[in-house]
Amino acid sequence: MDFAIPAAIAELLARMDAFIEAEIKPLENENDNIRFFDHRREHARTDWDHDGLPRREWEALLIEMRRRADKAGFLRLSLPKEYGGQEIGNLAMAIIREHLAAKGLGLHNDLQNESSIVGNFPQILMFRDFGTPSQKDEFINGMLKGTHRVAFGLTEPNHGSDATWMETRGVRDGNGWRITGEKFWNTGVHVANYDMVFARTSGKDGDAHGITCFLVPMDAQGVRVEFYYWTFNMPTDHAHVTFKDVWVPDSAVFGPPENGLVLARHFVHENRIRQAASSLGAGVYCLNEAVDYANYRKPFGKPLSMNQGIQFPTVELMTQAEMLRLLIHKTAWQMDQMTGPEIQKRLSDKVSMCNYWANRFACEASDWAMQVHGGMGYSRHRPFEHIYRHHRRYRITEGSEQIQMRNVAGYLFGFLGKNTPRRAD
Repeated sequence: MDFAIPAAIAELLARMDAFIEAEIKPLENENDNIRFFDHRREHARTDWDHDGLPRREWEALLIEMRRRADKAGFLRLSLPKEYGGQEIGNLAMAIIREHLAAKGLGLHNDLQNESSIVGNFPQILMFRDFGTPSQKDEFINGMLKGTHRVAFGLTEPNHGSDATWMETRGVRDGNGWRITGEKFWNTGVHVANYDMVFARTSGKDGDAHGITCFLVPMDAQGVRVEFYYWTFNMPTDHAHVTFKDVWVPDSAVFGPPENGLVLARHFVHENRIRQAASSLGAGVYCLNEAVDYANYRKPFGKPLSMNQGIQFPTVELMTQAEMLRLLIHKTAWQMDQMTGPEIQKRLSDKVSMCNYWANRFACEASDWAMQVHGGMGYSRHRPFEHIYRHHRRYRITEGSEQIQMRNVAGYLFGFLGKNTPRRAD
């Protein structure tokens, strides 16, 4: 077995580093843009007087970063070639995600906004695989050009992981549908012109079949953003949206009617393995900073690093990092050898292992870096509190730790996937 990073990926990382130093770092420091990344970051990013939404200047800076990354050929690396990408695969994306996150806070890779010089673009692949010809033409081209932004409305006030119990309803009305309900944590609607709204159109509560996805214009009559939830890490773009008797035509149906949850599951494994890699990189950054500080800081006349109370917890976390990296790389490599259905059947448990443990690791590593740095670690003049607050969300989103562990248990005990026993006919 060869555990070396493939030469093509290593060369790509070197080109990315050069691009960051030549174009992104200067932009990050231009016109006091550094305020979005130093101790002023939360205030600089947040428009406190307008629902806690991201400030326009902050989002404009992210748009400019992505424009430069796209021009340099990095933004679309994960996309198919027909959309200007290189289809670099899951292993390459995992290595890139860890590499960028391990650099620490910066305009090159600000995951609070899912924004990076290398984009993820799950919705473009959703439209590629499930859109009608007209939807593909409008939305894929529109999202790549920046004229279309599409939010994702699945979670509800009373239903999250139990999506098959959603209360939003879609009822046939002439050559269209009437949608009534509400969505929770409807991220990104403040800049979206469409919302993917999942609604039950047939069947009973708990049925996976009978749920349809609709592309609802945000300016449609009856759509209302009630408020935005302020979160552990600000700014927020997480809205509570209500839909009251909203009419959409049949052309708004996105994906297979009555089987809309296939959209929610689409690309989930790719998202989870890449998030795991990002959490790994962020945690390693925190630990490296802690090691440097422990060697520098000399209380009682000797470096902190001389104390086993500092050494041993750091060693344990670094050991976790090494094991996580091997599992993430192996799992991502295996994903590249399989189709989507094969991944679901044979590898979903390993993806879940990577995801829940890496997200927990990032929180533990950032917390430990705060402890090693003492009062300064707790301050916003160091990045650890921001990293902790950001990565804490991933222990809930993309499937909570408990959902991920339940998935692993399903494979382990034979309820799901490759270990499911065949029934005797």
